[in-house]
Amino acid sequence: MPELPDISVYIDSLEARIAGRRLERIRIVSPFVVRSVEPAPEVLEGLRVERLERLGKRIAIGFEQDLWLVLHLMIAGRLRWRARWPQRPGRQTAALLGFDNGVLALTEAGTKKRASIHVVRGRDGLAEHDRGGLEVLEASPQAFAAALTRRRHTLKRALTDPRILSGIGNAYSDEILHRARLSPVRLTDALDAGALERLYEACRCVLGEWTERLRAESAGGFPEKVTAFREGMAVHGRYGEPCPVCGTKIQRIRYAANETNYCPRCQTGGRVLADRSLSRLLKRDWPRTIDELERRESGHRRADAELEPRATKGEDPGTGRARRAAKPEAAESGRREVTSRPDDTRVAKGRRRRPE
Repeated sequence: MPELPDISVYIDSLEARIAGRRLERIRIVSPFVVRSVEPAPEVLEGLRVERLERLGKRIAIGFEQDLWLVLHLMIAGRLRWRARWPQRPGRQTAALLGFDNGVLALTEAGTKKRASIHVVRGRDGLAEHDRGGLEVLEASPQAFAAALTRRRHTLKRALTDPRILSGIGNAYSDEILHRARLSPVRLTDALDAGALERLYEACRCVLGEWTERLRAESAGGFPEKVTAFREGMAVHGRYGEPCPVCGTKIQRIRYAANETNYCPRCQTGGRVLADRSLSRLLKRDWPRTIDELERRESGHRRADAELEPRATKGEDPGTGRARRAAKPEAAESGRREVTSRPDDTRVAKGRRRRPE
C-alpha cells in the first residue's frame, strides 16, 4: 500500500499538474470504486481544483464550492498521468479525470477492488476520512511518546495503526524498527526513554529520507513505479538476505496476507521470533536463536551433500548411470551383439538359445 512518502510524492506531482485547473470530464469505469452516493462524482465537472491535502494514506483533492474528492488507493490502486483521453480504458482502469492539460487515471490491479473514491462536502465531510493519527514529521517528542504509549500494543501494530500514527504502513514500519534497533513484538508500555527517543528519530529519519529519495527519483515527472519493495531498503522484502548492518540473514513473521521482516541480531538480541503458523507446526523443532538456526541450516546442507549421487568407476558423473561401451558396428545397427560357438549355440546378450 502506498504510504506517507509515496502519497507525498503523488501530491507534489498532482499540485504541479492540476492545481488551479478545471475538471472538464469525469468517468467512473468501475462501479466498485465509488463508495459515496451524494454528492455524485459528476457534480465536480466544471469545477476548479483549489487545494490538495494528505489524510494519512488518502489523497484529498479540494474543488470549488467546498467539495472534496477523496482517493484511497489501498494495496493495488495506483495513479497514472496521461497526455490525452484514452479511446478505450485499460482493463485495470477504475476512473478517469480529464483536465485541459491531461488525464488523471486511477488504476487497480487484481480482483479484490479495494480502492475507493468518496465525494464529500465541506470540512466536516472530510474529517470523517481522517483516522486521527499523529503526524510524526510535525509532532514533538513528547506528543509522539504520549500517542505511542496511550494503549498497550506491540510496536509493529502501534506504528501501523492509523488511529495512533498517520501514514505509516507495513513497509516503512519494518524500516523504522530496524533503524531504531527495536523488536517488532516489543510492547509499547515497556519502552524506556532511550527507546522512545530512538524510535522517534527513526520515524522522522526514515520517512524524511525516503520522501526525498522518491522525489529525486521522479525528478519532476509523475511517479509511475510506486511499490512497497524498493532497492535500498534494509529489511522489508529482504527475507533470507543479509542485514546491511551485521550480515545476519533477515527473518520474518508471516500473518494473513502480510509479513514482518526484521534482523534477529540487530533487533531481538539474537532471538528468532515465533511465526504464527510455522512455529506452531514445528513446535519444539522451531529454532529459538540465530546459532540454532545456523546450525540447522548447516546440517541441512551437509545432509543434502551426502544425498547427492556419487559417480563410481564406469558411471556417468552427471546421471550415475553405467556407460555402455558398445562396439561401433553394434551401435550403428542398433542390434544386439551376437557371437558364435563351435556347438552352434547362439548366445545373445541376456539370452541363450538352444541349437535346433
